Amino acid sequence: MTTLEELSLLNKVNIETVEHCHLIDIETIYIDPSVPAPQRMLQYLEQIKNPYCFLCGETPVKIQFAPKDTEKADLGEKLKRYFLTLKR
Repeated sequence: MTTLEELSLLNKVNIETVEHCHLIDIETIYIDPSVPAPQRMLQYLEQIKNPYCFLCGETPVKIQFAPKDTEKADLGEKLKRYFLTLKR
């Protein structure tokens, strides 16, 4: 089972420098839909090896999550802020 510390290290993999032969193609992953959600998550983690950095076909993919907002803005407010940054 993957620990939080191991996940933290996996998250730091640089998609620009990692050898693609070490990445798993997400299209080859099979998750049994008949098992409970916790088991499906374990199946996914066991097969993908690194949930933050993988291949989709021949395209390398790096997933990152934005830090949690300290304020509780609704979606409309977040979109407004986003579009204002595009105008600059």
